[in-house]
Amino acid sequence: MTASPRRFFLCLLLGFLTLSLFLYPNPIESDPSLLTESLMSQMTDEELLGQLFLVGYSSAEPSALLLEWIHSRGIGGVKIFGWNAEDLNRLYRSIQKMQEQSRRNRLKLPLFIATDQEGGWVRHVKGDTSITPGNLALGAARIPYDAYRTGYLIGKELKALGINMNFAPTVDVYVNPDAHVIGPRAFSSDPTLTGILGVAYYRGMAEAGIICAAKHYPGHGNADEDSHGALPVIPDSFDTLWKRDLVPYRMLISEGIPAILSGHLSFPKITGDTLPSSLSPFFGTELLRKRLGFQGLLITDDLYMSGANRGKTMAEVCIEAIEAGNDLLLLSKTPQLEDPIWKALVSKYRRDRAFHDRVLQAVRRTLWTKIRYLPRESAPPTDSSETSTIQVAAPESREFFLEQSARSVTLLKNNLSLIPYTPSKEERVLLAGPFKDFLRTGKTYFPQAEEFQFSYTPFYRAVPEEKRAFQRVSSASDTIIFCLANPNGLELLRTLRGFQGKLIVFSILTPVYLREVPWIQTAIAVYGWGIDSFKAGFAVISGSIPPLGKNPIETLFSEKVP
Repeated sequence: MTASPRRFFLCLLLGFLTLSLFLYPNPIESDPSLLTESLMSQMTDEELLGQLFLVGYSSAEPSALLLEWIHSRGIGGVKIFGWNAEDLNRLYRSIQKMQEQSRRNRLKLPLFIATDQEGGWVRHVKGDTSITPGNLALGAARIPYDAYRTGYLIGKELKALGINMNFAPTVDVYVNPDAHVIGPRAFSSDPTLTGILGVAYYRGMAEAGIICAAKHYPGHGNADEDSHGALPVIPDSFDTLWKRDLVPYRMLISEGIPAILSGHLSFPKITGDTLPSSLSPFFGTELLRKRLGFQGLLITDDLYMSGANRGKTMAEVCIEAIEAGNDLLLLSKTPQLEDPIWKALVSKYRRDRAFHDRVLQAVRRTLWTKIRYLPRESAPPTDSSETSTIQVAAPESREFFLEQSARSVTLLKNNLSLIPYTPSKEERVLLAGPFKDFLRTGKTYFPQAEEFQFSYTPFYRAVPEEKRAFQRVSSASDTIIFCLANPNGLELLRTLRGFQGKLIVFSILTPVYLREVPWIQTAIAVYGWGIDSFKAGFAVISGSIPPLGKNPIETLFSEKVP
């Protein structure tokens, strides 16, 4: 047999083994490491480098450019953002189309299809998916099974759409009251509770067949800036980081978490420089791999975020990210096929032996993860007609999340014994808040109440016209139930200091803003912004159910963060 037919036979055999592994419900039981090495030995430079990419797209359907990346570059995966997921039927068909395109490639490797479906505040895939009370509600209830069940139910919904990876749980320890971008996405200000609930959430999602990527390593909870627009500088020592922010990661790694998402954060007291932790060899290799012993996938947060690029070219940032120890490069935009990013990676791979070896290490982890976690994933149904409808919400989800919302309601203050509250017949009650669902739900409990809706945005300040209007309306009220959600609402709430009537603060998402108004005498907290959370909160105010939750960020009310 000549060399050419032998090579053809080997490629044919390899293609058959890969196809059987990924597409059939009873795949060949083999060592993932052996199959990984076999695959890598047959891959071209371009096929290897393609596996480094986790790419987003900007439209409702995958663009021709993205499909070409999948076809000609054999990329590792695709990231689903909120702008891709407004129509679940369209999203389902799009995922089918992308996976079908990937299966047409020589090696027929499946794509990672990733998203951010944390629950609560961050829910990129909307439509018929569950609106959950969120992580901080889980921290208030302190029931690990609730976290497990939340992960499982969210995971089942993602699985129904063809999504196989979720950037969750968010295990940032919420210790800075100015960490607005984290807030209710965290479980607690307590590292151990965060770790316990994070592990339970991960276990539930794994049971549903979803690969979890815990975030934002090494910890975003003490950052007072948003890495989407700036590089947060965190003044913590290594000892503090180890004993606080890394506790959940230490627990998750010991439990086998398959992936971690690296955040764009700067720790100058630890590294001696301002390099983002996502691009730092100390955090990506020395600490995570050598000291913590993590062997799974390390994925960058979006490299187009300002916290990562620092004025450098995207090609330079991508190379830095791989050198630091990341295995997958998350890009929210689809580059051109011959973009400088691709050219720089190919050139560096072929001329730099150390970088070459680092790429092989990254691809090895990616392939091993696909073989380990995606092998029993059967091919998705081929019906992609415009009239087909995808159902994702499990029948039991609505009941569970309503009950979980009720279990988490926290009575923060009741110094005047206003709760349970029953208004008199002539009492002038005002419901004030930024959400129609809050006002609508409140009216079912207090039908005689007047309503005042103000804006949720701008986030950090009140609208002057609304502030003046609120002052006029509030002065004519006997009782005000005020929905506090952000600094905007806090500014309005401050105008009520000296109010002579009854004032009940209905905090949603995070109760951290109540630190700024210690004169408030009556307050409850819920942690979501869906109807279930509003129902649960009003049920507590009216005395229909008892408040069972505990403040998940109690330490923020008793300690000052440097």
